Amino acid sequence: MFKLISATPSPYARKVRIALLEKGIRFELITEVPWNSTTTTPQYNPLEKLPVLIPEEGAAIYESSYILDWLELKYPQTPLLPRDVDGILAAKKLDVLCNGVCDAVVLTFFERQREGSGSPEWLARQRRKIEGGMKEIARLVGTREWAVGDRFSLGDIAAGTAVGYLSVRLKELPLREMYPTLAAYADRLALRPSFASTVPIAQTITDKIV
Repeated sequence: MFKLISATPSPYARKVRIALLEKGIRFELITEVPWNSTTTTPQYNPLEKLPVLIPEEGAAIYESSYILDWLELKYPQTPLLPRDVDGILAAKKLDVLCNGVCDAVVLTFFERQREGSGSPEWLARQRRKIEGGMKEIARLVGTREWAVGDRFSLGDIAAGTAVGYLSVRLKELPLREMYPTLAAYADRLALRPSFASTVPIAQTITDKIV
């Protein structure tokens, strides 16, 4: 059985958790705060980032997009990529947008930990990236049932986790007012068991990080 080292608010780890659940792959969830000195993350990932997927045999697998590609190739049953090349590219584009938005949210979170609440110019730049990314995600998803094609895919995992992460780390962003159609789409995804069982929860960081 796999082990997955995860952090409860992490959208990157959540994407992998959702993929494992959707594919019906059994795994043991190990929850850590990767910023704390007690984390085991460096033992498995030289970049000291989560998530990390640990097979029963073989080397650890890390970086969410690579893990998702690895799972799709190794466990093609219950595919999470569309059947056609254009669909695959569209789903992966949403994944890139999700990662970019979430990266900017992470940078915002840590910049705000600095004395004086951080650089206004830096925070404004991250805010532009977040709003620009979410606007594009909303445009690409539109009013469709699924983000790409006619069934659940990586595109839905990416878009849904991005919306969920903002609700934890950037609560002041009026997402529902700005993108009501995207919010309604995310609400539908939230009813899916794989999403309902992986709702992001903030963690307490005990070690100094900035």
